[in-house]
Amino acid sequence: MRILANENVPGEAVDALRARGHDVLWARTDLPGSPDPRVLGLDVEQSRILITFDKDFGELVFRRGLPACCGIILFRTGTPSPAATAEQLAAVLESRADWAGSFAVVEPGRLRMVPLPPAK
Repeated sequence: MRILANENVPGEAVDALRARGHDVLWARTDLPGSPDPRVLGLDVEQSRILITFDKDFGELVFRRGLPACCGIILFRTGTPSPAATAEQLAAVLESRADWAGSFAVVEPGRLRMVPLPPAK
């Protein structure tokens, strides 16, 4: 799976996803200090699923109309240890293959998915 991990995703989680064979870019090292619209732009340019703990990406696509065709997964699961976060991210990502075109919110015991709006 081609993934762009936002800068707030722990490094241990990024390493774990890579160890499982996923192609992961990490904003903290590949786009240091970039604003969210630039992160979202790279996501679209490279056809990657964006994983984040930052709800601002919902604002960018639903209210500002920025394009995001490849899927965004927002984790709202608290702050477990980096090891627990790594396991949780991998389990969620590998649980389905239909992330493209969706904005997903992962909460404890719950997954909500809505279609991404067309870019304005």
